[in-house]
Amino acid sequence: MPPPLSVSLPSPQPLSLLPRHARGPHPHSIALAQPLSSRAPPASACSVVPARHSDYFDPRAPPSQRDAYGQPPLERDPPVPGGQAGRVFASYSIYKGKAALAFDPRPPQFVPLESGAYKVAKEGFVLLQFAPAVGPRQYDWTRKQVFSLSVWEMGTLLTLGLTDSCEFFHDPFKGRSDEGKVRKVLKVEPTPDGNGRFFNLSVQNRLLNVDENIYIPITKGEYAVIVSTFNYIIPHIMGWSTFTNSIKPEESQPYNRPQSSPELEWRR
Repeated sequence: MPPPLSVSLPSPQPLSLLPRHARGPHPHSIALAQPLSSRAPPASACSVVPARHSDYFDPRAPPSQRDAYGQPPLERDPPVPGGQAGRVFASYSIYKGKAALAFDPRPPQFVPLESGAYKVAKEGFVLLQFAPAVGPRQYDWTRKQVFSLSVWEMGTLLTLGLTDSCEFFHDPFKGRSDEGKVRKVLKVEPTPDGNGRFFNLSVQNRLLNVDENIYIPITKGEYAVIVSTFNYIIPHIMGWSTFTNSIKPEESQPYNRPQSSPELEWRR
């Protein structure tokens, strides 16, 4: 018995590829297949799972000010007079079982001069914020205790050896009537295994009847990040980066070297 005959007809060319004069008078005379990009995926297709953000994002921002990943929303309200449009806030946070620690840089303060220039009136600092844990991955930032690290205190932390420790004492009311009523002590000590450090903040506040001690272990890698950020931020909170950015060679004044000056001894 001879095999059955089969006829294969060529598929019609898509409308978009046909010459304009060859297209039919009616746009719907030829039914086009649905584009692949708009077709619904088959039921057996695997859905794409977005990268899971860490559960350790800073919970201090209200939910209305961050998206599902803990980041600020892309759409913001228009700036209001006296607002902080253009300001950027950055933080390095470390979350452990008993506490969380955030490092927040604060910029220096500048004052204008009569010449139109600016002068650093007060150096910036890095604000340490300690928050106790109230549950797994939950921290009570309403009970946070803060400690401001000055430039020289950051320099002390940068020079610590593996077995070195340091201690800083702050009295926010020093020189005022409430001096001695608030006592803050920050201790940085090596861990017993030598692979990290303990940050221990002790706060005694007789004005609010608060006596709290918060400590958090810092790994070697986390401390390396702290050292790197301190090295980077110190020139900025001192105002030196602003000074270097303001230097314009075309606006420099002719310099007449005096006959003798102690400031120029290094030139000899």
